[in-house]
Amino acid sequence: MTDADLHAPRSLRIAVVIPCYNEALAIAQVVEGFRAALPEAEIHVFDNNSSDDTAGVARAAGAVVTHVAARGKGNVVRRMFADVEADVYVMADGDATYDADAARRLIDRLVAGNLDMVVGNRVDDGQNALTYRAGHRFGNRLLTGAVVQLFGGGLTDMLSGYRVFSRRYAKSFPALSRGFEIETELTVHALELRMPYAEESTAYSTRPEGSQSKLSTYRDGWRILKTICKLFVSERPLQFFSIIGGLLVLLSVVLALPLFMTYMHTGLVPRLPTAVLVTGAMLTAMLSFVCGIVMHTITLGRQEAKRLRYLAIPGVRECLRK
Repeated sequence: MTDADLHAPRSLRIAVVIPCYNEALAIAQVVEGFRAALPEAEIHVFDNNSSDDTAGVARAAGAVVTHVAARGKGNVVRRMFADVEADVYVMADGDATYDADAARRLIDRLVAGNLDMVVGNRVDDGQNALTYRAGHRFGNRLLTGAVVQLFGGGLTDMLSGYRVFSRRYAKSFPALSRGFEIETELTVHALELRMPYAEESTAYSTRPEGSQSKLSTYRDGWRILKTICKLFVSERPLQFFSIIGGLLVLLSVVLALPLFMTYMHTGLVPRLPTAVLVTGAMLTAMLSFVCGIVMHTITLGRQEAKRLRYLAIPGVRECLRK
């Protein structure tokens, strides 16, 4: 081996990771599509305790199949990032709705920009009116807008399941969610650590005939909304408790003003229960501000620890040079 060989950049290890639950009708098409688009990649299918032959079909198509007993997409993503070793992770659902041919373009965008996440922004292919239902589209805009307002960023399709990650993203992601709210956690993790990310438009197709979506518009939408609220409390506690404290201060001032005016004229407190309520509200507001400051300090420590863990893992370009 020559010195030139020692210093020559190597190719990236690419892993396609596909979470699946009862996708026997579509998984072979997904595996074959990514095999054609990324012939050098390892393709892993994580079967989430399916009741059909998803695992057998995926294995026959040439994928490495891993069984995940704990139900929920979040549990699968946690297992995927823990078990698979790669420089670049391509995550896509096993329902054949995402364009496998776009994977190379998403990876190139990740490498060219030295990014940590590229999100496949879904664009309806127009072949079927039910491909991207209006209710799902509206809910996506609403939830994505909420995350942008609370955490910043410029994503337009936060709930897309088609994403490409760097190794340092995958190995620094704690993955606390259990179900479809995992996409929200993936997004907020990148925003809170200020990771470089981008969006790429990708075609979004209809499912194969006979295949059914596992997403419940209202139930999963409510879970995602609750996750956004929990993340806001845990990641922005000072802002959250300041809002609570500010509302309590406003309530106490509004209630105290008539009492104060009466007291100035008569020297008497006309409604003692209201005065007690005003005092309690003001004390609670002060306590809320203090809680916000304490939790903000704890959150900063958590974020610093996550940031240091993130920095300890090589990025895409460092992986190329190794």
